[in-house]
Amino acid sequence: MGQGRRPRSVRAYDGELGAAVARAQDGDEAAFAVAYRIVQPGLLGYLRGFVGEDAEDVASDAWLEIARDLGRFQGDGAGFRGWTAAVARHRALDHLRRRRVRPRSGAIEQDVLELPGPHSTCDQALESLSTEWALELVRALPPDQAEAVLLRVVVGLDGPAAARVLGKRPGAVRTAAHRGVRRLAQRLGVERGQEAGAGSVTDGPSRTLGGST
Repeated sequence: MGQGRRPRSVRAYDGELGAAVARAQDGDEAAFAVAYRIVQPGLLGYLRGFVGEDAEDVASDAWLEIARDLGRFQGDGAGFRGWTAAVARHRALDHLRRRRVRPRSGAIEQDVLELPGPHSTCDQALESLSTEWALELVRALPPDQAEAVLLRVVVGLDGPAAARVLGKRPGAVRTAAHRGVRRLAQRLGVERGQEAGAGSVTDGPSRTLGGST
């Protein structure tokens, strides 16, 4: 999860995504559908960790805004991922405000000492999880770590892009993601042991980033 490194499955599509966005800005509706197909799975996974079962409704609102403002976007495929994540996050926060639920503030609000990224096996472990299982594990993290991991692993943003979405400093986001992935790696070993012994996947109720502990 080191700076600048994103899941291989995301990087592989960024060239196609950038080309599709450029065509969509010229009025090609089929190209917009291609961009939607590439971005939507990660965006929906991010929103599921943020607003739970309301994710699809929030994603729909976000895509309406994305389609409306597409002509204003400037950037490549990776930049489009970051822009759509920022739009989705704003819509999610609006949704939570309407429900009068305030997300808990992140525990890290300023830069801390730079920490090296965890071993690549952590990334490999995360990528090997099923989507639902991964989201269950992520929801158990502190909110600042959960959102950093969702943006880095599920949406596929690099550190600076995730920091722009969250309005935080890159060092704080890198540290939150680092700690989150380390916790997930530790939790993964526990969960797999439980699954082998008792058939269970999680040992507690899931929660959204806007929910209570």
